[in-house]
Amino acid sequence: MRCPACSSLDDKVVDSRLADDGAAIRRRRECLACGRRFTTFERMEEAPLIVVKRSGDREPFARAKIVAGMQSAAKNRPVTVEQMDQLAAELEEAVRSRGGQATSEEIGLSVLERLRELDEVAYLRFASVYKEFSDVGDFEREAGLLSGPGDKAGNPQG
Repeated sequence: MRCPACSSLDDKVVDSRLADDGAAIRRRRECLACGRRFTTFERMEEAPLIVVKRSGDREPFARAKIVAGMQSAAKNRPVTVEQMDQLAAELEEAVRSRGGQATSEEIGLSVLERLRELDEVAYLRFASVYKEFSDVGDFEREAGLLSGPGDKAGNPQG
């Protein structure tokens, strides 16, 4: 490290400790040229997550965009911000574990899958935008997929 006082590159580490709950290492250094002490921090650099759009464009993954879309879909529904944040964090981790890249379609389908388990109305709202519903038949078809072959009471629908 370059000494902030004299710009010398010769130093020694006199103390190392974990910082930020183990996310970084704090090192206390002493310049061998001028004797001044200074502190440095080391953090692991994570590779950026990339989203490949339908157009082929690539952009950085933005968890906030996912949460904003879910917030719109879940407006006035019994879904908490914490639940949406957790869902977005799980999705981000899934993208990271698959090599750090995903298509916008994969992300949209993952959001739908998770919203379906969380709140069916929020799921339908999100699906209407994501799947570009054009008429009420699209809603009916998607609602039919939610309810399956029978209704909630177990009675066959006909």
